[in-house]
Amino acid sequence: MAASRLPPVTLTLKQFLRRQQVLLLYRRILQTIRQVPNDSDRKYLKDWAREEFQRNKSATEEASPTTEAQDLKEARGTVTTTGVRRVSMAELFLDLVL
Repeated sequence: MAASRLPPVTLTLKQFLRRQQVLLLYRRILQTIRQVPNDSDRKYLKDWAREEFQRNKSATEEASPTTEAQDLKEARGTVTTTGVRRVSMAELFLDLVL
């Protein structure tokens, strides 16, 4: 018999909906990154997005709006050595939603 792909614990409706939102966000981020013309920037952003999602894979709590707002303010002023401005997940989400 094949191994089940279902998680050992069933998700609640809220958890299921949040998971769907996160997956949709990840897909939209990757779609947006595909539009970046520079290959090295595109690879950097794709790796960054993957690392951020993997780093937060086990997160169970949402960040408070004040924390996200502070992160957004800090991210707007940050520039990397490659010249690509680093943005927070909150800023990416806001850009995709609005």
